[in-house]
Amino acid sequence: MTAPAPSSAPSPALAIRPFEAGDEPAVVALWQACGLVRPWNDPHKDIARKLTEQPELFLVGTLAGEVAATAMVGFDGHRGWVYYLAVAPGRQRLSLGRRLMQQAEQLLTARGCPKINLMVRSTNSGVIEFYRKLGYAADDAVPLGKRLIPDL
Repeated sequence: MTAPAPSSAPSPALAIRPFEAGDEPAVVALWQACGLVRPWNDPHKDIARKLTEQPELFLVGTLAGEVAATAMVGFDGHRGWVYYLAVAPGRQRLSLGRRLMQQAEQLLTARGCPKINLMVRSTNSGVIEFYRKLGYAADDAVPLGKRLIPDL
């Protein structure tokens, strides 16, 4: 995803709702178009996994009934997380990403979540700047990971 920036054009009417089963092909295509899919992460498996945990926090933003944005949100009782924030390349710079993040923050705050975390690839400077404009800053922490179940 390239970084959405404020635009002087009026924001389109974005409807934000939980993911529905019929959204899957459009969601995966969106993630691919935004460069979020990696060979070691099967997006279909990621969707199936999310639907077993807090599926109401898997957000889809639609414009005129078509999937234009997503955010996969979670809360583990200690921190909130956001993954797969994506905005269709032709719809970026319309504040859709900002609106999805606002919705994610509201949903997490309503659950009593004290802090939200997300990860951005260090080479994606445009997206890092997008989050900085929303008030996010680098934490003094190093994310570590270990694959428990291979997707391949």
